Amino acid sequence: MVTLVLEELAKHVAGEDHLHELDLRLEPGSFHVLLGPTAAGKTTLLRLIAGLDRPTQGRVRLVGEGAPADGDLRGRVAMVYQEFVNYPSLSVRENIAAPLRARRVAAAERERRVQEVARRLGLEALLERLPGELSGGQQQRTAIARALVQEAQVVLLDEPLANLDYKLREVLREEVRGLFEASGSIVVYATTDPAEAMWFGGRVVVLHEGRVLQHGPAREVYDSPVHEAVARATSDPPINLWDATLEDGHATLAPGVRFPLPPHLGDLAGRPCRLGLRPHHLCLAPRTEGAARIPATVELAEVDGSETLIHGRSGPLSLLAHEDRVHSFELGQAVDLFLDPHALFAFDTAGRLLSAPSASSHGQD
Repeated sequence: MVTLVLEELAKHVAGEDHLHELDLRLEPGSFHVLLGPTAAGKTTLLRLIAGLDRPTQGRVRLVGEGAPADGDLRGRVAMVYQEFVNYPSLSVRENIAAPLRARRVAAAERERRVQEVARRLGLEALLERLPGELSGGQQQRTAIARALVQEAQVVLLDEPLANLDYKLREVLREEVRGLFEASGSIVVYATTDPAEAMWFGGRVVVLHEGRVLQHGPAREVYDSPVHEAVARATSDPPINLWDATLEDGHATLAPGVRFPLPPHLGDLAGRPCRLGLRPHHLCLAPRTEGAARIPATVELAEVDGSETLIHGRSGPLSLLAHEDRVHSFELGQAVDLFLDPHALFAFDTAGRLLSAPSASSHGQD
């Protein structure tokens, strides 16, 4: 079993830092999600691991039993891209078998492995078709099969489901986690979608402007984001962030928006900070004892399936509330929103976490 080690890895292009120096150690059989917005450095990091780009400094290596003595990772890393990257003139069978053919795997063994992954991905009836005859989901399944058939020690997936419709993403998401966990490979899956990252679980690496801000178990990263940027990256809908004054045992967010400090923020009195609240803790009716009332006006109401996102304003304060069920509002309508103080995060003026609510106070979005 091998471990993937990234040592002082960095990438600079034309004076710009695409990836700042980082160190990561990914254990055998582990599943890691790279989470961050576009241009956070996810694809840069994946390409360095895959050997498609050379780092400006540092190195990528496999260590442990079965690691290459010469450090050569060729044939040990497989990658799946966001686009449906298949050879258009080759059949599905030939596409899946291409990396095995390049490594001169014997024909009988090649066919056995192609048949096995085709069965697991529901492609058996499509093996003689060309990619142009396939749906988007079938094309991405073919690309995933080509990665899986290699039995690579490291598998990299760069937003592989981003170009698929919602329902198909759900189906393939289920398949991807099970398929690659069963393979025993080290899996690194890049996404901009916090809900997808939390769904996969495993360990999450939060990237922001080329820096690793936090790396740990998904739930730990969600519950205790070490920085404002991590809280934003792990929140869908986006987290509310407000400048606050904490004094005399109370928090003031805006004129007329003042409430008693909850116990976990009690030691921060007198410190300048920003408070964060995920939208499902800002509601149309109080759900907890001590909920703070905020009079607001509705600027926009977004209905998404059976949920409603309410964009509101209270003086200078911008508010985003999440409600189950469909609610109808007029623009400019007056509403009361209720904030749960026990679910508040506090960050200092540099964005660093000062205090997080207890896990029982802020269930996952």
